[in-house]
Amino acid sequence: MPSCVLAYSGGLDTSVILLWLQEQGYDVHAVYVDLGQPCEDRAAILEKAHTGGAVSAQIVDVQEELCRDFAFPVLQWQAKYESIYLLGTSIARPLISKVCLQIAREVGADAYVHGATGKGNDQCRFQLAAEALDPQVQVVAPWRMESFRSQFPGRTEMIDYCREKNIPVKATAAKPYSSDENCLHISYEAGRLEDLDVNGVGVVDFGMTVSPQAAPDEVEQVTISFESGMPVAVNNKQLPALGIVQTLNEIGGRNGVGRIDMVENRFVGMKSRGVYEAPGMTLLYETHMVLEQLTVDRELMHLRSRLAPEVAELVYYGFWYSPKFDALLAFNREAQSR
Repeated sequence: MPSCVLAYSGGLDTSVILLWLQEQGYDVHAVYVDLGQPCEDRAAILEKAHTGGAVSAQIVDVQEELCRDFAFPVLQWQAKYESIYLLGTSIARPLISKVCLQIAREVGADAYVHGATGKGNDQCRFQLAAEALDPQVQVVAPWRMESFRSQFPGRTEMIDYCREKNIPVKATAAKPYSSDENCLHISYEAGRLEDLDVNGVGVVDFGMTVSPQAAPDEVEQVTISFESGMPVAVNNKQLPALGIVQTLNEIGGRNGVGRIDMVENRFVGMKSRGVYEAPGMTLLYETHMVLEQLTVDRELMHLRSRLAPEVAELVYYGFWYSPKFDALLAFNREAQSR
């Protein structure tokens, strides 16, 4: 019997995909890549995967790696997609593929499965990362398969399927919007947000930030320390990368920092509205920019600024594991060390 590793969240889509894969003849190894997603009980995620028939289920915590090795190098570039978006979702996807392929090698799985839809960027990010890391990998994307879409044309059918299989789900047939969260940010899209007449910031129930109007009407001072362009301390307290992001999320969040509402050009060829909040990363971008104004040579900084949009595009499109991106990271490591 063939086996696969499923990038598993415990939500509606991957709960359905877990059951559907078994019907296609797969032994499924469920991997929950912990990026700091909101979850009441991570043990319940594993239990749900086992109940759903997974032959194995595990949680891999990569929050520190996400901040240190993925978010901070992008921060050093001051890379923002289309001058605004801090790439919180884009940064995380290649790391998910990396972890799932590592597990696939360990368990001897034949395929890597993800639940990204055929309309979004994530399908490209997962696929490009996986094929760069293992050119022979078999990627299974159910939402790109006609048989899967025919069986599940909408959320109602997916919910009914889970109930029939006695798999608990919290999803409802209609949602005002969808969201994706990790320790770097929360993104909100689709649903009511597709109506441009709707005030996105007014519709969204933000999870990391208060509104600027509700923030304290007083100044809060914060000191962020850097070494070679990498954040190392907050308010003179040395912290690991994740600790820095979490601390600044709290500070920025309570002061109403880091919300944006934008329409972006997706890699797959359509425009999409996204509402984002990234309080900690917003503070890091702003302080890093001020630091560079004081320390970086004019010509070097101008070159970096010309290249930063290209770096943002590579991250947004999913070309994290590419020779071009490797070279750009190496260039900026040298630039930041000066």
